[in-house]
Order: sequence, then C-alpha cells, then structure tokens
Amino acid sequence: CINELHKFSPGLQEFRHEDTVQQAHTGRPKMDRTLESLRHIIAQVLPHRDPALVFKDLNVVSMLQEFWESKQQQKAAFPSEGVVVYESLPSPGPPFVSYVTLPGGSCFGNFQCCLSRAEARRDAAKVALINSLFNELPSRRITKEFIMESVQEAVASTSGTLDDADDPSTSIGAYHYMLESNMGKTMLEFQELMTIFQLLHWNGSLKALRETKCSRQEVISYYSQYSLDEKMRSHMALDWIMKEKESPGILSQELRMALRELEEARKAGQELRFYKEKKEILSLALTQIYSDPDTSSPSDDQLSLTALCGYH
Repeated sequence: CINELHKFSPGLQEFRHEDTVQQAHTGRPKMDRTLESLRHIIAQVLPHRDPALVFKDLNVVSMLQEFWESKQQQKAAFPSEGVVVYESLPSPGPPFVSYVTLPGGSCFGNFQCCLSRAEARRDAAKVALINSLFNELPSRRITKEFIMESVQEAVASTSGTLDDADDPSTSIGAYHYMLESNMGKTMLEFQELMTIFQLLHWNGSLKALRETKCSRQEVISYYSQYSLDEKMRSHMALDWIMKEKESPGILSQELRMALRELEEARKAGQELRFYKEKKEILSLALTQIYSDPDTSSPSDDQLSLTALCGYH
C-alpha cells in the first residue's frame, strides 16, 4: 500500500543518520571523500567562502541562509522564497530545543543537548546545512540508475517481484510510478512529497480514497500537484475532530505519540517534518475542540491546552 512507499528508498533513509555534523567529523575514508564533494559544492554556490572552514564556521546560521538565498537566485525566484525559518520551544531552562525549516518544508532540529537558545539554534542550523549540502550531491538526485536500485531494494524487502514495478496497482508499482514522475528531483524534494502521502495514510485519507475505487496512480497524480499548506492541515484537523467525537481521548493519545516520535527523531538527527506536522495538526484539532463552548472540558487523561502551548 502507499503508506509503505517511504520505507523503500535507500536514498530517503541515508541522509537521516549519516549526514549529521557529528559524523561528518569522524574521519572515515568514505566520509572524507564526501566532504571533498561538499566543499566543491560550497565553492560553486558560495565562492567567497573558504570550503575548508565550512564546518567550523561559527556563523553557520548566516551561512545556511546565504546558501538557500543563493539557490533561489540561481533559479530566478524571489529572494523571500529562500527564507529559512527558526522555531524555539518555550523552556524555562536547559536543555533548549530549536527547529529550522528550509524552503520547501524540510525540517531539522538540534540533536545535541544545548545549554542556551543560541547554541540550539546553531546546532539545528548545522544539521540543516549538512543535509542541504548533501542534497546537492549527484548521488542525491533521482536518476534511472537510482530508480532501478530503489525498486530492486523494494522487491527484496517485500514479497513482491520485479514484474510488479510495471503494475501501478501494486505497492512497488506505485512506488516506481512516483519515482518516475519525480525524475531529476533531489532527495529532499522527493521527501517533501512523501511526507504528504505519509500524512494522508496516517490521517486515514488514503484508505477513504481506496474505498472510492481511486487507483493509486490517480491518487499520486492528484496529490503530487499540492503542497502541504494551512488548508490541508485544517482539513486533516477536522478529520481528527471527527475521530475524537467517535473515540474520546484518541487525539491526546495520538499527540503524546507524535511528541515522543518527534523527540526521538530530533535526537537521532533525522528529517522531522512528518512528525512535526502530525503534532501541529493534532494540536490544531484539540484547540478547536476545546474552544467550542458546546464541547466538554478534557478529561484527566487528556493533555491540557496549557501543556500544548509548550509544544507550539
């Protein structure tokens, strides 16, 4: 089924753990070669910067912003589209947590224990910069060779066959179709699309579409045209409000799980948008429910709005 697609691609999983700043300093031969490739990219995108000092630059926040503004200018896009957004979680004291969202929606956070908000912001920027640079490598772009390898790995990890790749009614076929439709895109760009389908599965929308006899190919083609915006979040929040009315307490349960997953993923240096979007959608649903005068107050086993504000 479509919810399994994000598990197939080795490229989508690779950058989560190996592209962090901490491992970039390990000195392994393979990583050394990769660092040389990254320095070459820096020399092209930021020619006035010293590539040898890129991972030691104390002003990494400025460098990350400059990197994305440069990319947007190369695409003749408006500079405002290249804005990098930071978010710090409210906290009376350390450890502090900071998130950074890149143009397009990819999100990263600090994975080290930070004793100040500024330190957390810099650490999040380092993780995001490393992933941004890795995303520029030729190996991070969807090519025919990459598609072939990814499909073969998908077959090996499931009970499917290579013949399924030509049948869009199968999971592997849908995955193959999605990769083919995104030929030339980078892993971060593809991950942004996959996040939408992950959320649609989690939200139950894919199951509903399947019951209407929509083909996977039709679903993929339809949602590939949309971005994850406030309108889509609001629709998903409404769905969860309906679920809460049917099963009281499910919203709080899902939110606790989403917060736990977000924390674990952040400490592992992973891309965070799926987990963060889940948290935002569920928080929005709870806020709407308890701001409705016709709705009773949350029971003891539900999170209070005061607690929720700490995670916004």
